[in-house]
Amino acid sequence: MPTSISHPPLQIKKVESFVYRAPIHKPVQTSFGIMHDRPAVAISLEDNEGCVGWGEIWCNFPSVGPEHRARLFDSIVAPILLEKIWASPVEAFQELTKRLHILGIQCGEPGTIAQAIAGTDIALWDLLGKKIGKPLWELFGGTPLIETYASGISPTDPEEIAEKKWAEGFRAFKLKVGFGQDRDFSNLQTLRNLLGPDTKIMVDANQAWDPDSAARQIEHLAPLNPFWVEEPIAADRPIQDWNMLATQSSIPLAAGENMRGETQFYEAINSNAFQVIQPDIGKWGGFSGCIPIAQAVCASNRLFCPHWLGGGIGLVASMHLKAAVGQAGFVEVDSNPNILREAMAMPYPVISDGKVLLSNEPGLGIAPEINRLIDLQVKHYF
Repeated sequence: MPTSISHPPLQIKKVESFVYRAPIHKPVQTSFGIMHDRPAVAISLEDNEGCVGWGEIWCNFPSVGPEHRARLFDSIVAPILLEKIWASPVEAFQELTKRLHILGIQCGEPGTIAQAIAGTDIALWDLLGKKIGKPLWELFGGTPLIETYASGISPTDPEEIAEKKWAEGFRAFKLKVGFGQDRDFSNLQTLRNLLGPDTKIMVDANQAWDPDSAARQIEHLAPLNPFWVEEPIAADRPIQDWNMLATQSSIPLAAGENMRGETQFYEAINSNAFQVIQPDIGKWGGFSGCIPIAQAVCASNRLFCPHWLGGGIGLVASMHLKAAVGQAGFVEVDSNPNILREAMAMPYPVISDGKVLLSNEPGLGIAPEINRLIDLQVKHYF
């Protein structure tokens, strides 16, 4: 984290949460569930000088989750933010994590609370960047050019979305698998035939397999040269299971979106299991937690590839997170239609030849177009 930068303290005077649900024509399929609409939870923090920072809390599952997360943020996070003047976002992140730890255990929701804290941290850093007048990638000592890939390519007619995303400027792609050996292989073969032998195509099983079947499924896909296989087994399997699978797999293993806390991430970094590590900035850590992890991943010569599947605020935050540490790796950009991606992050970043050049605007450099969201009849709570 940047420690040599002089910056003003943060005195939060107004806190708001917003829940949005965007209708979609084609459900988003994963091996564990289906999204029938696209939700997002945005939060805004306004300081004593009227400056506003935006954040986003991960909320895709379960389907009732967005409203719950927003109410949780309103009831337990917001009051703490309003209590005092904060020396830095890191101080707020650490105090929120400490004070809400036992509550997370008691109610059985440490992950949900961590998500609310993560979205808060994004907003605090956006606010600080705006007050200093620097984009976050610069504030963190990074560079603005990053690589992206199109993710969330479904098992139904995957070539249609891949072809469309190629035309939009993407040059790497990720296919959903975990829908049966023959179907997975056929879909990957279709994409390989369409995109050619040198295009990076990743596969994401979304924890679909047990360790034994994962080894078999991976080797069945290996002749088609996937760049990585993501979450082939449950994220909470012991690290020994991941290490064993890594020794059996000819495809690099990727995971991280369902890891939470420094201990779990450093265990993953120090293991031999993962060649790609993928924290989700809106699920755990925000910038305060994820940047140290990103730096450790890069120092270990692994690929750091932030995960994101949600609205536009979290997506652009993921881009700044990747830009902060540089080096090889990709930022995930969901390929499925989602008006909350563009309307929550205007001006929306332009993708060209697989890359994004972040702007010099302060903070995240974007803001939601609230009027556009209302005009598009996205349901708005609170």
